[in-house]
Amino acid sequence: CIAMAEDAQEVPQIALEAVIGFNGHVFSGLKVHPDKEHIIYPLGCTVIIKSLRSGKQTFLHGHTNNVSCISVSKSGRYIASGQVTFMGFKADIIIWDYEKKEIYARLVLHKARVEDLSFSPNDKYLVSLGGQDDGSIVVWNIESKEAICGSPASAQSAGHCLTIEYTNLNDEIFVSAGNGTLRVWELDLANRKIRPTECQTGQLKRIIPNDDNYFYCGTTSGDILKVNLKTMLLNSCGPVKQKFSKGVNTLKVLKTGDLLVGSGDGMLSLCSGGNFKTIKSVQLEGGVTSVTLRGDGQQFYVGTEAAQIYSLGYIDFKPELIATNHNSAVKDVAFPFGTSELFATCSQNDIRVWHTESSKELLRIMVPNITCNALGFMQDGRSIFSAWNDGKIRVFTPESGKLKLIIHNAHSMGVTAIAATNDCKRIVSGGGEGQVRVWEIFKDSYRLIEIMKEHKATVNCIKIKSNDKECVTASSDGASSNNRHLMNQMVLSNTLFNVVCYHPEEFQIITSGTDRKIGYWEVYDGSAIRELEGSLSGAINGMHISEDGKYFVTGGDDKLLKLWHYSDGEVTHVGVGHSGSITNVRICPNSRCIVSTSADGAILRWRYPQTLNHE
Repeated sequence: CIAMAEDAQEVPQIALEAVIGFNGHVFSGLKVHPDKEHIIYPLGCTVIIKSLRSGKQTFLHGHTNNVSCISVSKSGRYIASGQVTFMGFKADIIIWDYEKKEIYARLVLHKARVEDLSFSPNDKYLVSLGGQDDGSIVVWNIESKEAICGSPASAQSAGHCLTIEYTNLNDEIFVSAGNGTLRVWELDLANRKIRPTECQTGQLKRIIPNDDNYFYCGTTSGDILKVNLKTMLLNSCGPVKQKFSKGVNTLKVLKTGDLLVGSGDGMLSLCSGGNFKTIKSVQLEGGVTSVTLRGDGQQFYVGTEAAQIYSLGYIDFKPELIATNHNSAVKDVAFPFGTSELFATCSQNDIRVWHTESSKELLRIMVPNITCNALGFMQDGRSIFSAWNDGKIRVFTPESGKLKLIIHNAHSMGVTAIAATNDCKRIVSGGGEGQVRVWEIFKDSYRLIEIMKEHKATVNCIKIKSNDKECVTASSDGASSNNRHLMNQMVLSNTLFNVVCYHPEEFQIITSGTDRKIGYWEVYDGSAIRELEGSLSGAINGMHISEDGKYFVTGGDDKLLKLWHYSDGEVTHVGVGHSGSITNVRICPNSRCIVSTSADGAILRWRYPQTLNHE
């Protein structure tokens, strides 16, 4: 992220309009702000603040790697977030000023990973826990922005500490827990020390303080322990019969004394604080990793490992899905012909269709345990065609997601690229073995009409000329060929071509790939016209030209979205916001927005610079 900022200084930035994405694997990563109007959650190296009313998002950029934990102070003045980094390197904690939405302090001590963070009840201190390779607890003074003291989190004989939590009323007392370790810590400010007291333990996963007489712990085996904070003794343990399946991931105490319990099997339960008996429960998609209360808990929000965010009411306990997101790398993105109202993306297990303006998921087409590598809309809008790593081509209806047609054994090493002719009568596919195949499509059948064997390696991209008579293909063997159903030209370069585009006038193509160069080529004879330096670091994975042919966008492993002037070969705008490698980019049909997708499961929507449309 640091080098990124330097790249991006000279040119104007593209405005980021919306992000579809949520890292549901961060425990307790989803929070409701005390103002009750916003939720806060992580995505890659970004912390997102989203208005519950308008849906508008604000992005806190400052981490150089994935955010691993988030805490919000009781007053709401501060947000703290910790990150992961590489072995041997320091992992930053950032305290953000909530009002100003800017960095208040950067705290650097922990190595490799910050595991957990907790603010003291009166915003005086922040306590932080380092990950497995670090193993220390540090108490920070928020006002002076300095560390007061630190200590190893657990005794050498005990296991790893996983979580820390401040008590509700006392700035000097917090609790830590983990595998075979549970400690209550007291801060001795005068001597700049923290002193632990050991408690009885199991395999503890989460802790939550009650009214400062007791605190609760959730275990990996699905129990809840209630511990007396004064005597450090176990008060009670349960539930006696039905344990929480796949462990207790998250706990919240309500004003009534009852508990909200989120477990690894996706069950959210309301339990009595006395005997831990389940009063109500509801099954959600993906293991529950966050439960956060809005106000006193009449309403609460839940985050899951399937990257879903739900809202529930205490009374009806009915889950309302307020955000859905991909939970693994997004491979491709496509708009229907002539409209930017909706778009489709694909990933492992599914294809999703989104409403562009609201970022709402309109349709999900599930094919479990298989990855969709590429997709597109037929020009008549009647079908979505898609390429899958099980070697099949699948065609669905865009309204219902019903399977219309399946081409078995389309390619032996997975279907890796796909395109359809403008007359909607043929599909051209590319595979991992390097073949390009042309299929004639009928209402409910198909036939193979041509096989082209120019490539020796994976076909990464196919584009078809508007007359439906030629196509260009880009491959990992460093060749881009341009077929008039027979071998016409071969563009050879020592790069792995990831992507190829026709200029709208179709006498030139541009290519790009792992050597970070953007090549312009003559379609007629395959000769090279010019070469641009596309990126300072990492491959270019996605590229798309605007309808008028004046501009094109690129995105790749440097996480930057770049908008280029086609004939000048200059970058005119840069988009900074991705936390993962950009996998694909598309300018929407009427050049209102750009959508880019990334390896961390995120989809970003950018405002296309309107000045460019009026030139």
